[in-house]
Amino acid sequence: MAVMAGSVTNDLAWSRSELMAIELAAHLRDDDVAVMGTASALPQVACRLAQLTHAPGLWYIAGGTCSVNPHLSPVVQSCCDHDLLRADTAIPLSDVVLLEGRGDVLTVFFAGGLQIDAYGNCNLVAVGEYSRPSLRGPGTVGLPFLSRVGRVLIYTQSHNRRTFVEKVDFLSGPGFLGGPAEWASAGLSGGGPALVVTPLCTMGFDPESLRMRLVSVHPGVEIDEVRDATGFDLLIPDSVPVTSAPTSRQLSILRDLDTDGLLKGP
Repeated sequence: MAVMAGSVTNDLAWSRSELMAIELAAHLRDDDVAVMGTASALPQVACRLAQLTHAPGLWYIAGGTCSVNPHLSPVVQSCCDHDLLRADTAIPLSDVVLLEGRGDVLTVFFAGGLQIDAYGNCNLVAVGEYSRPSLRGPGTVGLPFLSRVGRVLIYTQSHNRRTFVEKVDFLSGPGFLGGPAEWASAGLSGGGPALVVTPLCTMGFDPESLRMRLVSVHPGVEIDEVRDATGFDLLIPDSVPVTSAPTSRQLSILRDLDTDGLLKGP
């Protein structure tokens, strides 16, 4: 069974977006301080879900409004939506930038890109030649600060060979750069990318080569489907588990937040 608009496990129907939010939430800790960009409904939900379950001490900042611990319900698509000001507080954008650059406050940065490569480098600038790109993005935004935070959680709704490439055309957010030697010589203070969540699977990084490797396939997805949709040689262990399906409690909490059903699509 391939996962299309959603899937059913143990009589529970859920969408791929709901599964991704739950999977991201599972990798957040009680002592985390997280930040995210503008178009970030998934990490918003992931952070709030973590707060309401296993990580009540987590703090998160929604870029755009710069709101701290937005209460959500309903979930909104953009972190620039004024509804996110229903939060514990809000801080100036200049202060958020300073926090991103300090390196001793933020432990998690949610990131993505037009392109993501084998070492977790992200490109939000342009695809193709910079002077004549086939696709132009919003720019670097806050991604240069990825090298300053404890760990980077990458997410994308597109898992195909255009998104997952061997090498990004433009480096706007550093992952493990060109591999172990380049990463070590760069002397960056952050922990680098730790996780990649897509509609097909969850991926991590091999501790020796620092290349992306498969961690689990989502229910209904085959390993060959992930391999065929990835534009580089993805490391695949001998044994690959299936991502845990959402529980009824997780879905209940999520849907109490997502009252408009924003994540009920694909």
